[in-house]
Amino acid sequence: MKIAALLLALAGSAAAFVPAAQKSVKTSLALSLDEMDGGTAPLKNFDPLGYATVGSDETLRWFRAAELKHARVAMLATTGYIVQGAGIHFPGQLSSDISFESLSSMKPFEQWDAVPDSGKAQILFTIFIAEVISEAKGDHYTKGGDYPTIVFPPVDFSGVNPDTLATKRARELNNGRLAMIAIMSFIAANNIPGSVPALVGNPAF
Repeated sequence: MKIAALLLALAGSAAAFVPAAQKSVKTSLALSLDEMDGGTAPLKNFDPLGYATVGSDETLRWFRAAELKHARVAMLATTGYIVQGAGIHFPGQLSSDISFESLSSMKPFEQWDAVPDSGKAQILFTIFIAEVISEAKGDHYTKGGDYPTIVFPPVDFSGVNPDTLATKRARELNNGRLAMIAIMSFIAANNIPGSVPALVGNPAF
């Protein structure tokens, strides 16, 4: 069961549901939001604070990579919170003295607190390794290389129609943005009772 937990953590660090398109290297600061995936209705290229213009092309690519990583982690975190809050769990033992069934009776944040320190260390170390691997693959995304993609298991999207792939990338970003809002709401509801009216009275919080 530890292996399953580690695989979930690995997927959370560098998971990619679809790969982002590779951009060509530019010698001038000419990259704009119009040239990047993610500008969709109803708020195309929403950037009220002007982050897209605060630095170079490399800075903008770094922002997009950060958004992708946070979006992917947030989607997994939101799904995980809902699954754990519903009491769904693996069979067997998490450790010698903690069963997955016993964890399922707790709220999600209490479940994390109950994980032994050695288990937390294994999860965080695996995430660290996945991050190092994703950052060290080929040309770096700030220099025009591919944006971070899944580390394990590798997925080949080379045979997917380009238009279909572009649609899936836009969906990934939009779903990830919504998931970031969702997990922030879950965290707020867990730590500040009544802060999210829609979640008041929900046993998972």
